[in-house]
Amino acid sequence: MKTLEQLRFDNSYARLPERFYSRVRPTPRGEPYLVAFNPEAARLLELDDGEAERADCAAIFAGWRLLPGAEPIAAVYAGHQFGVWVPRLGDGRAILLGEALTEAGSRWDLQLKGAGPTPYARMGDGYAVLRSTIREYLCGEAMAGLGIPTTRALCIVGSDAPVYRETVETGATLLRLAPSHVRFGSFEYFAHSGQPEQVRQLADYVIALHFPEQARLPEAERYPAWFAEVVARTARLIAQWQAVGFAHGVMNTDNMSILGLTLDYGPFGFLDAYEPGFICNHSDTFGRYAFNRQPAIAHWNLACLATALLPLIPEAELRAALERFPLLFDEYYLALMRAKLGLTEAREEDAELIGDWLDLLVRGHLDYSNSFRALCRFRLDGEHRELRDRCLDRGAFDAWAARYRARLLAEGSCDRERRARMERVNPKYILRNYLAQVAIERAKEKDFAEIERLRALLAEPFAEHPQMEAYAAEPPEWGRHLEIDCSS
Repeated sequence: MKTLEQLRFDNSYARLPERFYSRVRPTPRGEPYLVAFNPEAARLLELDDGEAERADCAAIFAGWRLLPGAEPIAAVYAGHQFGVWVPRLGDGRAILLGEALTEAGSRWDLQLKGAGPTPYARMGDGYAVLRSTIREYLCGEAMAGLGIPTTRALCIVGSDAPVYRETVETGATLLRLAPSHVRFGSFEYFAHSGQPEQVRQLADYVIALHFPEQARLPEAERYPAWFAEVVARTARLIAQWQAVGFAHGVMNTDNMSILGLTLDYGPFGFLDAYEPGFICNHSDTFGRYAFNRQPAIAHWNLACLATALLPLIPEAELRAALERFPLLFDEYYLALMRAKLGLTEAREEDAELIGDWLDLLVRGHLDYSNSFRALCRFRLDGEHRELRDRCLDRGAFDAWAARYRARLLAEGSCDRERRARMERVNPKYILRNYLAQVAIERAKEKDFAEIERLRALLAEPFAEHPQMEAYAAEPPEWGRHLEIDCSS
């Protein structure tokens, strides 16, 4: 394991021409103190956990002191925000400190969020608040625990310097990790500003570092195969979001990762009661990014990316790849939902069986995650009162349960084996907004223990954790309608 000074940097993005970024130094404020340190993320970097105990740890992670080899830059990109084209965005409050290489051959961007303005801040102050950094820190780890591709976070550093949002809040910085922070909007920026050669240069860069199979192909095949892989990764990611009940909240093209990662946690939300049209972002007045619209929005965003790639790929091949998105999404989603229901065979009637189960949840206002977890305990010879008693229409539940039982019997399903399988894919614990809010309120009082308690729990969301049973509960009344917006 390494010390911070032993991290080996290879800053490939900083070696691209400077039209891809601006060189900038962090300008943190206030006396820094460590709020949270993630040992799992430290292991990704092959970093010794003991580095969190250093006297200068907080100063380094806040950006007061740069590590040897770091070359801080802020990337430029554009994007469609709520469907409206914005020609120049960029890292307004994020600074890429550098890219750390591990002995295992991994490459990790070390990006500092909230360390001051950059040339892309667009009149913003460039700082982050404790509230938003805690939410991103915890949700990145929650998604990783669920097996969903995501950015991660190494630590949060707090400061008592005031940050002005709707009210005066406590400032903080987050050190985020990802193999790359390149977005759909990175390509859009160059395509729509008349720089087709930079579109090619960025594509070559991304393919060479992150798409080895496509990199080995001849040029005529390389770019179409790469775009097809981006489509597939995006379809798989959104299917995972839908299956676990996660709503992103701000699926702008500048928040879509070219690697198929969950990127930029803001007003996200996991479903409590199942509500297909759930809007987690209070700023999303018209529900553009409602939960049930995420697959269509991802498809639309991929079409925007395809337009940006016209200098590289024939239109017919772009269209062919785009047309596969709905088919791929359905394939991934149905496979995930079959697993959640404990089914081992693919059958034509699966979509109807799954859809009718979800309809029961809607009509009964039933909790999404807890209902699936309860379904793990379904017995072929049982009355299923645990689920039945929650349903408003018990006749409809009985009819569905009879069909489900018949299907399980046709597969030769065994209760004990099926339950074990289902509990490996149906989480008992998710990052409900009220749980994050409790951690935030305690952190405001300098009590950071709840952050670590949640992080450790969400790293193993499928286990029972009997001593943590209360964290699986549905939200209390005060936590049912928390307003989360883009400043979150």
